Amino acid sequence: MSDLLDRVVEKPGKLRGPAVEPANDHVETASPSSNSELSSRDRAEFAEVMDRKARAAMAKRTSGLSPATLFAVWSDWAVHMGAAPGKRLALWEDAFLKSAQFWQYATKSILSGGQTEPLIEPLPQDRRFKSDAWKKLPFSLLYQSFLLRQQWWHKAVTGVRGVSPQHERAAQFATRQLLDAFSPSNSPFTNPEVIEKAINEAGRNFVRGAQYFYEDWRRSALGSTSTNGEEYTVGRNLAVTPGKVVLRNDLIELVQYEPSTDKVRPEPILITPAWIMKYYILDLSPENSLVKYLTEQGFTVFMISWKNPGREDRERGMDDYLRLGPMAALNAVQAITGSEKIHGVGYCLGGTLLSIAAAAMARDGDDRLASVSLLAAQTDFTEAGELTLFINESEVAYLEDMMWEQGFLDAKQMAGAFQILRSNDLIWSRAVREYLMGERGSKFDLMAWNADATHMPYRMHSEYLRQLFLNNELATGQFAVGDRPVALSDIRAPIFAVGTETDHVAPWKSVYKIHLLADTDVTFVLTSGGHNAGIVSEPGHAGRRNRIRTTRHDDCYMDPDSWAKATHEKEGSWWMDWTRWLAVRSSAFVNPPQIGAADKGYAPLCDAPGVYVHGE
Repeated sequence: MSDLLDRVVEKPGKLRGPAVEPANDHVETASPSSNSELSSRDRAEFAEVMDRKARAAMAKRTSGLSPATLFAVWSDWAVHMGAAPGKRLALWEDAFLKSAQFWQYATKSILSGGQTEPLIEPLPQDRRFKSDAWKKLPFSLLYQSFLLRQQWWHKAVTGVRGVSPQHERAAQFATRQLLDAFSPSNSPFTNPEVIEKAINEAGRNFVRGAQYFYEDWRRSALGSTSTNGEEYTVGRNLAVTPGKVVLRNDLIELVQYEPSTDKVRPEPILITPAWIMKYYILDLSPENSLVKYLTEQGFTVFMISWKNPGREDRERGMDDYLRLGPMAALNAVQAITGSEKIHGVGYCLGGTLLSIAAAAMARDGDDRLASVSLLAAQTDFTEAGELTLFINESEVAYLEDMMWEQGFLDAKQMAGAFQILRSNDLIWSRAVREYLMGERGSKFDLMAWNADATHMPYRMHSEYLRQLFLNNELATGQFAVGDRPVALSDIRAPIFAVGTETDHVAPWKSVYKIHLLADTDVTFVLTSGGHNAGIVSEPGHAGRRNRIRTTRHDDCYMDPDSWAKATHEKEGSWWMDWTRWLAVRSSAFVNPPQIGAADKGYAPLCDAPGVYVHGE
């Protein structure tokens, strides 16, 4: 109780906006003589603290997922299903037919020794049953039965008249997660590959798997962020492109990279990465570093490295990230290079922030941006993928209460959400491979980076969820920078936008919506790969392909499906197309600028990759 009273006095985590403001905060200025009024205020604030702490404790047990949200999804489906006797009858009929077909298939398989064509094939992205071992009895029966059941449940939760589209997608997602957990591929008794491995190795695979499980459990318990031990280390074989930190404030370090060529383009490149992970996704190993590639093409490159926020940063909001991030970096880049024009680049959330900065600059007559490149970055959040399925007022309030107590959204909590989006690949398939087969996945640089997540401050993440995800204020011209809203249609700098085909975080059709919002030339690239691997797409990377097309500001709109059909697909990396695009919008080569500018307050502070990248 004393802790609650302390929190009432300290009033932690107040947010702007009535939706998250502690109750009755406006009566702080009441006269001390008004004892009854003060008492009423104290009781209300004490009740608010109790409620928030209770919800925060519950949120930790549910990994931040609101039970009210889940109940709303289930009840919406259940009520409308109850009022659909025709749908229920059709499902019963389908279940009966599937059962009859399965038993007919099982009989033929047994009589033919398993030489029967399957009833149903897995989806193209489902690799669980690709092995020939699944074609043998009795395993063929197990996986065919599972796929039929999975198909039936898909029909059961979709097409129910009256269910909201968001609840239908959420029900489909939740059902898929539950079914995936009970896949026959996850059990050592029903997975033929695991059984064969155990026989061949006399069970040693289970011994190794138990050891790997213990190592992972211990790493998680100790809070370690690395899964690759000594194989990959920041500053040794990750983020090793030479450079200097030329600016450090309370939120960022700015890295200026050394030139790789005798001459450079006079317009520098400023990269704003996502703050949800460490910046070096764009400077991984030397062979796939986007930064290194850009310097080799004759560009002067600057990169923002975000601080990993702690409890002391709980009150930092979107305006702080804009002011101390890209705007402070732009001032430093211009002061150091003396260039009037700068190429702005943003990746993921960093691209969203860059688009906000570009719109605010255009509104205020600041024309320093020569171009804007948005890599897997969303500006309209109406179709922002499965991450938004459970984003509503209840869920946002639930997350706010969890962050209110700890001051930030923990990296583990975010990582869990991203893993669930691809549970087959990132959870169950990995568990089978490592803990049952006893095979550690091959170590590579992207895996090391993926384990190096950061926190999200309470205020910033709350504003991000409410203003962008929940209210979609940026796309509707309601997002305010300073005291006035900004509009993406004000941007006149040409835009280069990249979407990736299998992106679960920023679906390419969502990224494509920049065509509807911008009133400038938009060059759009659709590349193979996912949210990370599609962006880290260095020249020479086997299997990479892309489509690219420029839409002029006065061209008619083309929907994404029509765009994909009309745009030729070619082999290779989009990096080469992008640097050619940047070169056309740059001036002739000049001598490289100095590293830093001590006389202007930007003296080099330390070698890249800096200090903030090591924060945990």
